[in-house]
Amino acid sequence: VTTRHAGVVGLWGAPPQRSPGSSPTGNCRNGGAILARAKTAPLPAVPPSKRMKSPSNIMRQSSLTKLGSMINTAVNKRAGERTYSTDRVRVGRKAVAVESNENMVRYVPTKRKEVKDSNIICADYNDFRNGDIQWCFSQVKGTLEDDVTEGKVFASFVIFCTKLFMNMSIMFFITADIISCVEFNHDGDLLATGDKGGRVVIFQRDPISKNSIPRRGEYNVYSTFQSHEPEFDYLKSLEIEEKINKIRWLKRKNPAHFLLSTNDKTIKLWKVSERDKRVEGYNTKEENGTIRDPACITALRVPTIKPMELMVEASPRRIFANAHTYHINSISVNSDQETYLSADDLRINLWHLEITDQSFNIVDIKPTNMEELTEVITAAEFHPAECNVLVYSSSKGTIRLCDMRSAALCDQHSKLFEEPEDPTNRSFFSEIISSISDVKLSNSGRYMISRDYLSVKVWDLQMETKPIECYPVHEYLRSKLCSLYENDCIFDKFECCWSGNDSAIMTGSYNNFFRVFDRTTKRDLTLEAARDIAKPKTLLKPRKVCTGGKRKKDEISVDCLDFNKKILHTAWHPSENVVAVAATNNLFLFQDKL
Repeated sequence: VTTRHAGVVGLWGAPPQRSPGSSPTGNCRNGGAILARAKTAPLPAVPPSKRMKSPSNIMRQSSLTKLGSMINTAVNKRAGERTYSTDRVRVGRKAVAVESNENMVRYVPTKRKEVKDSNIICADYNDFRNGDIQWCFSQVKGTLEDDVTEGKVFASFVIFCTKLFMNMSIMFFITADIISCVEFNHDGDLLATGDKGGRVVIFQRDPISKNSIPRRGEYNVYSTFQSHEPEFDYLKSLEIEEKINKIRWLKRKNPAHFLLSTNDKTIKLWKVSERDKRVEGYNTKEENGTIRDPACITALRVPTIKPMELMVEASPRRIFANAHTYHINSISVNSDQETYLSADDLRINLWHLEITDQSFNIVDIKPTNMEELTEVITAAEFHPAECNVLVYSSSKGTIRLCDMRSAALCDQHSKLFEEPEDPTNRSFFSEIISSISDVKLSNSGRYMISRDYLSVKVWDLQMETKPIECYPVHEYLRSKLCSLYENDCIFDKFECCWSGNDSAIMTGSYNNFFRVFDRTTKRDLTLEAARDIAKPKTLLKPRKVCTGGKRKKDEISVDCLDFNKKILHTAWHPSENVVAVAATNNLFLFQDKL
């Protein structure tokens, strides 16, 4: 692969790529009006003086946001109400539908069945009970018989001892089964996971659960394939793991699905397609593929297409290799759906999806003298709407925003996001715990979140000096940093993710805990992905960690936390309250309680 500095080929960048009805601000994925949340019985009609026309099907989100605010004020006569896009909400125990026309907007009681009226706005289900989402168990993928930890080695054997009449069965587990990444596609119908064995497993949403009322977040295995194999670098005498570091979906343009997967060195573009027909009646070969004897061919046959059992095929379309000296930690598809970036510890490369033998180096922080190295790149991502903007984080706790229109080689950032260090919290571990393990831009493109070891921070792209929100994830571990350093847990890289409407944040913790933060109510939940809740529709009970000597019955002591059980990888459905949580070798699926 020829890697060139982008400065050689001139300025990079193009006008922002936006689809009709989208905007960097606001969040209304399916179009339609943003309507107020219902709390009481059906509301009265809007007075004639305040009547509004329904919005057109294609509008900018900023206009929709203003329209929703105006409807909210006119109908509810209240200020400060949250706005939602929904087709049915709950008022007490009754379901209601939101109906709109030229003259009025009102809430109509309805039965729990599909409403076929075109005036009813269809969107996602939400739980409006005091603004909190109640989560329940949906599914778990993988075995729940025993736990897998990274220190265990594969060995499965049975020892039979006839003299002592003993039958001993010793089972150890495969570290290759540990899930290393989780990712929903853009419409949420597919969910991909990668593991340390180089395998990619794709789950497809059950059509029955998707169309049921209320919707259920149930997924079935759609396709499984081996993405990467272990390799050996003969020049450096290093083994290259087959572990899948990241998976990123491309937006769907035809019946097939495309995704990028990467290990430490090689990125692959995969095509996942379906086949339910086959061709029969060839002239020159038999059905089993053998070539027919020309002397036996006495008549011309026209091949025909016959139906067959559905088969899902995964085939590699592109292989992007030999462009990274260090381990790849991030890949991100650009909003133009034609280019993507890949980042390792010291460099970020820009690729075109159709060109495998050439990439452009757009960020290079490698010093001339490696002894002067003070930081490394930990994560990188493109802006969801502006194809010329990207952000990357570092081990020093800083985030840099680069604009490829200002310079092709983005060593000089456009913005630097950094929070001043609190002198009172300065310690030997300060630099380690301030390292950012993940950074994600919001779906609207206005905000971004960063995950360090102890907290999640929300940044406004217009304010570089400090984060606008900070949520402690497991502050109770601050007093145990010394022991966490000794067992290397302090170097764990936790990921974080946004909800579909950017109103909530999710990230993982130890003891198979994961945290959900509501940005509107400022409330947070600590939930556990455990086997005792692996029953359909089991309501998740919030967990609490006790740091003092006395603890309540429903609390767990910080000394009892299992640091071998950790949730590093999480994903949130792009438009519904369905989350996927990777707990070592198990994939848990949870959804909101309706």
